[in-house]
Amino acid sequence: MTAPAPKKDPWDLPDVSGLTVGVLGGTGDQGRGLAYRLAKAGQKVVLGSRAADRARSAAEEIGHGVEGADNAECARRGDVVIVAVPWDGHAATLEGLRDELAGKLVVDCVNPLGFDKKGAYALVPEEGSAAEQAAALLPDSRVTAAFHHLSAVLLRDPAVERIETDVMVLGEVRADCEIVQALAGRVPGMRGVFAGRLRNAHQVESLVANLISVNRRYKAHAGLRLTDL
Repeated sequence: MTAPAPKKDPWDLPDVSGLTVGVLGGTGDQGRGLAYRLAKAGQKVVLGSRAADRARSAAEEIGHGVEGADNAECARRGDVVIVAVPWDGHAATLEGLRDELAGKLVVDCVNPLGFDKKGAYALVPEEGSAAEQAAALLPDSRVTAAFHHLSAVLLRDPAVERIETDVMVLGEVRADCEIVQALAGRVPGMRGVFAGRLRNAHQVESLVANLISVNRRYKAHAGLRLTDL
């Protein structure tokens, strides 16, 4: 009788050092911060924007070999493409890039939020979450969700050497999630943790509203750390 194959170590993640990462909406605070941290860790990064000249200017400011391009070129060049656009432009941006993103591993980090005098609150997209909207709009892409709970202030601060936080990664294909987990793990102090399928993305996205309240109350840049892992 053949012995069962040993279970895979969940921390045995692939080598992603040779992948090019595109960042759509890369001229915003979150996009710039992610581009800076990944490029500083040695990843090849292409920063995308609606205007190529704005992307090139932002890429030059970031340094570390980051290149700038319009969003379509960024999507074409990226092996992995992070979606870091504002929520109100999310659907239109992805609809316009469906062909360029076909076959690509897409990482959605958009948080659908509203704001009123009481503070931030979660919005519920028709599809259930921003990530599920992305999956519906990009049927030929491999959509995952991650990088929701990171402080743009910490990401962009060169004096901060380590980002001590966990990145919850969601998706339908475990191998795709492991690639995103490995990318997160390239940043010192950061861990990528598998956190379920895309149907669970809404609560991960909406938790950002709570973090905004925490950060305002304690004048902090709080993230998440999962225990007993």
